[in-house]
Amino acid sequence: MAETTEKTGDKTLSVAPTKTLTLKGRGVEQGVVRQSFSHGRTKAVVVEKVKSRVATRPKAEAAAPAPAPKRPAAAAGKAAAAAPVAAPTPTAAPAAPALKPSGVVLRTLTEEERTARARALGDARLREAEERKIAEEEAAIRKSRESAERVERDAAEARKAEEDKRRKHDLETKVKAEQEAKKRFGDDATTTTARPAAARPALEPDEEEAPTTRTRRGPGVARPAPAAKAPRGGAQKNRGRLTVVTALSADEVRERSVASFRRRTQRLKGHAADEPKEKLVREVTIPETITIQELANRMAERSVDVIKLLMKQGHMAQINDVIDADTAQLLAEELGHTVKRVAESDVEEGLFDVVDEDDALVSRPPVVTIMGHVDHGKTSLLDAIRSTNVVAGEAGGITQHIGAYQVESPTRGKITFIDTPGHAAFTAMRARGAKVTDIVVLVVAADDGVMPQTIEAINHAKAARVPLIVAINKVDKPDAKPERVRTELLQHEIQVESLGGEVLDVEVSATKKIGLEKLLETIGLQAEILDLKANTTRPAEGTVVEAKLDRGRGPVATVLVQRGTLRVGDLIVAGAEWGRVRALVSDTGAPVATAGPSTPVEVLGFTGTPDAGDRLAVVSSEARAREVTDYRSRQRRDKMAARATGMRGSLEQMMSQLKSSGRKDLALIIKSDVQGSLEAITGAIEKLGTDEVGARVIHSGVGGITESDVTLAEASGVPIIGFNVRAHKEAREAAERAGIEIRYYNIIYDLVDDVKKAMSGLLAPTRRETMLGNATILEVFKVSKVGNVAGCRVTDGVVERGANVRLIRDSVVVHEGKLSQLKRFKDDAREVVAGQECGMAFENFQDMKIGDVIECYRVETVQRTL
Repeated sequence: MAETTEKTGDKTLSVAPTKTLTLKGRGVEQGVVRQSFSHGRTKAVVVEKVKSRVATRPKAEAAAPAPAPKRPAAAAGKAAAAAPVAAPTPTAAPAAPALKPSGVVLRTLTEEERTARARALGDARLREAEERKIAEEEAAIRKSRESAERVERDAAEARKAEEDKRRKHDLETKVKAEQEAKKRFGDDATTTTARPAAARPALEPDEEEAPTTRTRRGPGVARPAPAAKAPRGGAQKNRGRLTVVTALSADEVRERSVASFRRRTQRLKGHAADEPKEKLVREVTIPETITIQELANRMAERSVDVIKLLMKQGHMAQINDVIDADTAQLLAEELGHTVKRVAESDVEEGLFDVVDEDDALVSRPPVVTIMGHVDHGKTSLLDAIRSTNVVAGEAGGITQHIGAYQVESPTRGKITFIDTPGHAAFTAMRARGAKVTDIVVLVVAADDGVMPQTIEAINHAKAARVPLIVAINKVDKPDAKPERVRTELLQHEIQVESLGGEVLDVEVSATKKIGLEKLLETIGLQAEILDLKANTTRPAEGTVVEAKLDRGRGPVATVLVQRGTLRVGDLIVAGAEWGRVRALVSDTGAPVATAGPSTPVEVLGFTGTPDAGDRLAVVSSEARAREVTDYRSRQRRDKMAARATGMRGSLEQMMSQLKSSGRKDLALIIKSDVQGSLEAITGAIEKLGTDEVGARVIHSGVGGITESDVTLAEASGVPIIGFNVRAHKEAREAAERAGIEIRYYNIIYDLVDDVKKAMSGLLAPTRRETMLGNATILEVFKVSKVGNVAGCRVTDGVVERGANVRLIRDSVVVHEGKLSQLKRFKDDAREVVAGQECGMAFENFQDMKIGDVIECYRVETVQRTL
């Protein structure tokens, strides 16, 4: 496309396809200006200077043009261009040249442009309407805010007026009091009374207008207000924050705000804060150890003051440091407080052994414990009394659980029996049974006599200081010898009535039910002598006889109630466990609502399984229960930590550790059905240990074998032993995947024997020497490719090839080794007997001499057992 140029007047309009549209004229001057910016940047700017035109000419010049002076060509051209435009008279119009059209022609708007302009105008009108609506809403909000502020200011002014009125009334009352005192006591009293009044001068009336003109320099001294200075530069400048409210209300008079009024009230009340407060003396409870912050909180003192006292005593401490009870008592007494010292064990005070009044005591059934040697018929005797068959339910026919039952005697009322195991491993169970009992029935078999567990039962009864009744069982057997039993008991200071003593004895037979009524009558007679009583109205106390974890019912504890009455819903504490009684089950399996003294029941509702032998008590609140159990849990953890970190104190303990450092341990995980059996198994296994090998129970618990037990066994590489329990399905599958051995037992004999065999496998075998024979060297021969060969005669025994030999020279052992070759007449021989000659060669030894003696022996490895 070619470039197009069109001339209009004295200006040129040029259009080019690749250039911009420019307007050139002779009256425009162009120049370039360079601007400088920060960081060394510059920019070139094009500046155009346009000279102004003369629009019209005066009339005199138009009528008679005078000869003009010489002007520059540019000015002349400009005047010539302006002359045709300024035609002043109509007479000169025909002679003047016609007006030329301008260079820019406005085109007609299209339909789209008209639509766009109309749309833009409509949008502008909508925007104006919206802005007007927003302005009206803001004005309404501002008006409501101003009305609220006005109400608040009116309330503040009302409060201020009320305060001034009260202050004025107080001042008038004080003046009247001064006048009255002056009339009564004279000028001296007036002087004394006026002194505190002078300390707080009355407020001047203009204090409300200028509240900031007074500042306190001291108690009761006020500085005079400085003279107000005239504002410079007209009206005072508003120095507040510029907000929408302040901008819209700029012409309004600024009034005092609520915050300003509050500050003024605080300043006026500041004198009251200077008055000394009365110190409060408190009774501070101080435990065995306490932090400084806790001590300061209990005394209602600042922690800084307590730390200052410690620093004065030469002890640098921080707010979280722990101090002992003696230091805390000194600090509390120094600050004027009274001290009450408490120990951590005081949380158990009032739980047990509260003395009952004699009027509240009523008779209770006796608690009888049946003890004796294993297989002497204790459980069978109790079955005969109860008319049940408990023996059939015990594995192996031996009692492995402690059981509590209540029997109705035909003549003496109720009697509570406790059956204990007789096996040697259940010593702790028998001791618990003796502690909670009133009477001990010692069962001795007439055909077996006094046995080790019989002696142990006698010792338990003596330690518990309870009366003893001897029941000589199995008198129906042909080889029964009751007199022998009575005689053997004399060795242990048990003298029965038939031999002139005080101990009652009864001959019974559990299988034939002989003498049972007489036994019950004897127990009742002994109970009458003891005169057993208890308070049934107080909160219950008792002892956990046995505890187990039932999968369906949770932790279950067999409890013997000793005092008070246990009810469903009571909060109970036993050892480190607590709970609320959900159900009580009697020994017959029937649910009961209450359990009185000497009643055995199963208690459901514990949060965890308590230990057998723990004492049970009813508490008043859950907070009390948690406090007691938390203390006991801490005590148990401390004991375990002391047991783990023990053996480190004295030199003897260090030597014992060094001695057992090479000891091998058999690690086990044991799960049992009840707590008592678990205790017996653990004790029996620990007794199997020696200086070389021992058993270590890394985890034990009550209940079935779970996945967590299998995980622990896999991490430790130990087997799991279950006594009267089984593994859950998930635990069994996990054990099969991990290759963990789970062994089940229901008789404690078998469990202990297997553990004993496993521990024996850890013992190092012993080496035993067996002498085979002796030989004497008669000659030493040198054989090529073999070395020295000893020609010997066997003096006694047998010499075997491959046996161990010992070379003795002048009664000194020179060499020990093995026989490499044994020949007789140049033939290899398996053995050579006494009296025959042979040739011998030793392994790695050639220094043989005539006259040396050769001992031949065999080394045997023997496996050791515990």
